[in-house]
Amino acid sequence: MASLLENTLKTTFYFILLSHFSHPSHGAFSEELFEAISMKRMEKTTHLHFFFHDIHSGKTPSAIKIAGTPDSGFFGDTYMMDNVLTEGQEAASRVVGKAQGLYAFAARKEIALLMVLNYEFTQGDFNGSSISVLGRNPVMMDVREMPIVGGSGRFRYANGYALAHTVWFDPKTGDAIVEYNVYVKHY
Repeated sequence: MASLLENTLKTTFYFILLSHFSHPSHGAFSEELFEAISMKRMEKTTHLHFFFHDIHSGKTPSAIKIAGTPDSGFFGDTYMMDNVLTEGQEAASRVVGKAQGLYAFAARKEIALLMVLNYEFTQGDFNGSSISVLGRNPVMMDVREMPIVGGSGRFRYANGYALAHTVWFDPKTGDAIVEYNVYVKHY
């Protein structure tokens, strides 16, 4: 009887300690979440195809210079953007979202951009969802690859890559249309 009581007390004490150390108190910086029943989720890969309209000219440009010096060439020039994403190459094509963020000329001896942006989708199955891109864009290459580092909505926990190809560029204004093929892994 004593050993049964002793074992019961030890087991109870063990579970009290376990629950105390595995669930932090209020105000903790982080906590681990445990699911009683593990749900198996299937990872999907979605291919998105759209055109990015980077417009510097006119009365309502979608990209504006926010930093840089006149004597640095392009190095350090930084632009904030709110660019339209369309289904087709034409500006009048159906709008499917926005590219919002910034890009900066990040190389001294070549034209390479640091891209920090979100593709926010406003149509179809992905309306209200977004994907985040953070990477290098060497614009003189025909096709450039940039990583997808996250997302929201239907693209929560997303990763993947975006392939960019410039289909039109006006050297006088800096306006450009870029075709994107994006491959996103998500749940």
